Amino acid sequence: MKQEIFIYFIGTAGSGKSTLTASMQEWCKDRGLDAIIVNLDPGAENLPYEPDVDIRDWISLREVMDTNRLGPNGAQIACADMIALNTEDVKTSINSFKADYILLDTPGQLELFVFRESGKYTVKFLSPEKSIICYLLDPILAKTASGFVSQLLLAITTNLRMNQPQINILTKADLLSKKELQLIQRWSDNADEIIEALCNEEPSMHREMSELILRLIKDIGGYTRLIPTSKRNFFGIEDIYTVIQQQFEGGEDLLKD
Repeated sequence: MKQEIFIYFIGTAGSGKSTLTASMQEWCKDRGLDAIIVNLDPGAENLPYEPDVDIRDWISLREVMDTNRLGPNGAQIACADMIALNTEDVKTSINSFKADYILLDTPGQLELFVFRESGKYTVKFLSPEKSIICYLLDPILAKTASGFVSQLLLAITTNLRMNQPQINILTKADLLSKKELQLIQRWSDNADEIIEALCNEEPSMHREMSELILRLIKDIGGYTRLIPTSKRNFFGIEDIYTVIQQQFEGGEDLLKD
């Protein structure tokens, strides 16, 4: 029996969504796991994979621009809303593969999928019970305490908007030095340490404000251990797979065969 777990890769532009999507499919295939990729970005160009299901088969960014006389940004917004109009066709195409894992690469700009109702509708329509969000944190932005916390706040916003189980992932870990990676991981594990870092980085920011921000993150559930990943040697992919299997009780670990 197929598991049919829907895995959405969401993050800011340049955070590595398409690269991680491609790496996870390759990792799955190398281990005999059935995984397909769904591209949900109508404006995607030069993807590092060949999508099995492609929203561009139904929505053309260039056509929307020409027909409605819109610029790139306006057309992207229009296309994002049009995704909801094509979810039935997308779902039919996905179901034809009968895959265990459906890897969904979302639009480059986070707000096009997370902040618009069409994104939330799409997740619930395709699979309301077996969906999980992989939220990607940009490693360059995460090197500063304020950048790290800002991304956690975006991760919380995503969790609130989508209302699905979520994994926070630090991508492109190979771009960080060992010291930088260890520091970011300590921040993800220790609220007190990130508070100290915030106060040192922003002297005008009172400790009380820092503690309020971190308490908000912890109370909502966004202050979780990060999974560092890299496209080199599929670093971190198995950790993502393990968390996904643990999330869905009764989901058989297909690697145990």
